[in-house]
Amino acid sequence: MISLHVSPKGEFIFETSKIASDKSISHRCAIFSLLSDKPSVVRNFLNAEDTLCTLSISQSLGATINKEGNTLVITPPIELKEPISILDCGNSGTAIRLLMGFLSSLDGFYVLHGDKYLASRPMKRVANPLREIGAIIDGREDGELAPISIRGAKLAPFNYDSPIASAQVKSALILAGLRAEGISTLSEPTLSRDHTEKMLRAMGVDIRSEGCNVTLHPMTKPLKPLDITVPNDPSSGFFFAVAGAITPNSKVTLKNMLLNPTRVEAYKVLQRMGTKIEFIEKENSYDSVGDIVIEYAPLKGVVVEDNIAWLIDELPALSIAFGCAKGKSLVKNAKELRVKECDRISCVVENLKKCGLHVKEFEDGYEVTGGEFKQATVKSYGDHRVAMSFAIAGLKAPMTIRDTQCIQTSFPNFKELLSSLGNVSNGD
Repeated sequence: MISLHVSPKGEFIFETSKIASDKSISHRCAIFSLLSDKPSVVRNFLNAEDTLCTLSISQSLGATINKEGNTLVITPPIELKEPISILDCGNSGTAIRLLMGFLSSLDGFYVLHGDKYLASRPMKRVANPLREIGAIIDGREDGELAPISIRGAKLAPFNYDSPIASAQVKSALILAGLRAEGISTLSEPTLSRDHTEKMLRAMGVDIRSEGCNVTLHPMTKPLKPLDITVPNDPSSGFFFAVAGAITPNSKVTLKNMLLNPTRVEAYKVLQRMGTKIEFIEKENSYDSVGDIVIEYAPLKGVVVEDNIAWLIDELPALSIAFGCAKGKSLVKNAKELRVKECDRISCVVENLKKCGLHVKEFEDGYEVTGGEFKQATVKSYGDHRVAMSFAIAGLKAPMTIRDTQCIQTSFPNFKELLSSLGNVSNGD
């Protein structure tokens, strides 16, 4: 079990273009390239455990992958093939849930599985609406848990009113609807991340979005191939944004970042807390891309209760900022945190308490009273975002984080970048 030890160095001016490539878009590149009949060119694909699992699955389905430097050429097969082995999704909920939708209309039999943490995450939220339109899906506990088996079938179009705002659920249904026998519609209570809609629209899909509503026409021919440079991941960059926000006299510049409004909400929360943040758009093809500049200013407590679907990955890191703010910060309407890589509500609360902070836990969130971080040993609970968040807390007080191998699932060079800001070492 690998541990990470982090302690403060002091103020810093930090600029980097080496933030991990966007994980969400990398997953989608590996899957969406199979919808074309021509090679897709993908630059800056995330070379992390989760996304490499998805790329490997594309190969198992018949794609040919050629890599030259930082560029992947993904050539789809003339016809997708039925794999002879289980498709390993690693730790990725995005991979397994999107693939459930993608595979549900293909001829053949498929089994999706992952690590022990993925095997405990709920899948009925995707399986049930897919079953309603004809998908043949099974798994442990009546399809609730992986491994998930799928036998391809003809699918009916859907008119689905999702009870939750989830980009994974939405994307799975969209991918299924591409081969359905008619026009499909989907609505959600609030807008979730919209990478799937934007990327597929650029590839030629007749898909229209209006607020929280999506109308989808099925494919009539193979899609245009991707020609994309994956921007850097704002969720990964946010750890360093928090580092700049909690360290006096410090400034962080994050280069070539995805600036999609559904992905920078956590930065907007930091702004509300008092941090100076500037967004500088440089280009906008598949999506908005540019730089983010974060500069320290004293933080104040905040209530976070809106656009939770846009914050679900960043709330652990935001919790470190809450602990450094004057006053109380409250998170509400965030019950979805309980079904991520771990129960992020209880795990974040437990770790913050070990750091000497006063924290209250609620069913749908928690309250943090700002104070002084104390030296602590905390657990990652197998969650890469919990691990990295409390590594950032090590810039305020010495911190030992247990079981940090999970960081490799999304941000392999995290330790290297963090070493520029604090004292970092591995332990057993």
